Amino acid sequence: MSRQTSILLIDDDPVHLQIYRMIVETAGFKGIPVLVSFRGITLPQDEPIDAVLLDYRLAPNISTIEVVQQVRGFYPGVPILLLSDLFAAPDDIAPLVQAFVRKGNPEMLLESLRALIQNSEPAKL
Repeated sequence: MSRQTSILLIDDDPVHLQIYRMIVETAGFKGIPVLVSFRGITLPQDEPIDAVLLDYRLAPNISTIEVVQQVRGFYPGVPILLLSDLFAAPDDIAPLVQAFVRKGNPEMLLESLRALIQNSEPAKL
């Protein structure tokens, strides 16, 4: 039996997490939401992850770069797709992620996730 492809969804807005989860699950992926809180984030340690969908603007207590560093510690080599309302990935984060998609385009989001997953190594626990 094959495992469903898992996408780690990271945002500080629970409504956005629900929307992203609906988008990825409608496309056949498993969405694993992680809410950024005032304490930071808690990443699931017992889930294989195939890609990460990360919102750029997070709570003021943690930077997107810090989140990327934590993700890399738990899931080295897993591709990260940055999602933002900006027109391009900001210079501070661009070298740390593998793809960028502007919010509001679910088709492009899914297309980019599929390409990232296809070009990456298999997920690890």
